[in-house]
Amino acid sequence: MERLKNMSLSRAFFLLALCGLLAALGLALLLWTGYEAAISQYPLGGVSIGIDGTFTALPQPTPEQLRLIQALYAAALLGFVVFPVTGLGAAGAVFYHWKLKKPLRLLLEGTRRIQAHDLDFTLPDVSGDELGKICAAFENMRHELLKTNQELWRQAEERKRLNAAFAHDLRNPITVLKGTVKLLRQDPASPQALDRLEQYTLRIEQYVGAMSSVQRLEQLPINPSGVSCAALGHELEETARLLAPALDLAVSGPDAGTVRIDRGIFMIVAENLIGNGARFAQTKLEITLALEGSMLRLSVADDGPGFPPSLLKNGPKPFERQEEQAEHFGMGLYTSGLLCRKHRGGLRLSNRESGGAVASASLKTNPEP
Repeated sequence: MERLKNMSLSRAFFLLALCGLLAALGLALLLWTGYEAAISQYPLGGVSIGIDGTFTALPQPTPEQLRLIQALYAAALLGFVVFPVTGLGAAGAVFYHWKLKKPLRLLLEGTRRIQAHDLDFTLPDVSGDELGKICAAFENMRHELLKTNQELWRQAEERKRLNAAFAHDLRNPITVLKGTVKLLRQDPASPQALDRLEQYTLRIEQYVGAMSSVQRLEQLPINPSGVSCAALGHELEETARLLAPALDLAVSGPDAGTVRIDRGIFMIVAENLIGNGARFAQTKLEITLALEGSMLRLSVADDGPGFPPSLLKNGPKPFERQEEQAEHFGMGLYTSGLLCRKHRGGLRLSNRESGGAVASASLKTNPEP
């Protein structure tokens, strides 16, 4: 049976047809033998010639016996036609059942499921013949289609995350620009406001250019440059005042030293953490900048309700609501963690025993490209 299963279609059909014809011939010969045995029981008529030349008439069959003999003769002759045809038909039926039925059914069912955009199935191994190879090729095609669909879905989801991150990360600089514009209206000649306006405009231009050329967030390039810790601390304080004007702010950091980082990526992470902390803080926001070996660490602590246990356990996910009615989908924390890892660092989330959440981002200074 297994040899027949793996045999080619032509050889299998030839073997089954030959077996059917041989079986039919055997049955026909058996029928003819039975016919001869049956008619030997009846008189056939004629004459018998003796040794001395005398003729003796043999008994003649009755009309009923003659009709029966003729019927048996016709049946014996018909067996040599009917049995081969039946044998070939039986061979064809066995050939279809053993070699064609299952692969054709699998191919038809697989085609229907693919037409219904359902690729979540598997075609089993059928046989080693031509139809089995066709089924194997069909399974390979299904697998490749599934991989292609999954890749297209992944790219669509990545583009969705990229667009959401792009929109989210522009929100904080735009908020800073709006605050700067208000300051300029109060004091049009303020050099600090003009410098901040120019700096953020240039940063938004560079960020838009970078995001328009990448397909994934991980492809965002790192362009490190030297910047003093005092300048970063001052920028953090100014940004916090614009993003959280109603909160009691405490900003601390080193007054001396220079680090080599991507300032744009650092400020995107800082704005996300400060904006997230300002959204959930009650009255106070603490921002700490520290240089620990080759890592620059930024911590933002608030006195709000703290991070939910699911977020601490599973980490931030894109588009994940932390509150039922909150307009916060986790993109800030998600992109911050991604950008920190891109900068050879990381993001750690925790809750303080006294209450409130702490988001700590670390970026490696002088990162390799």
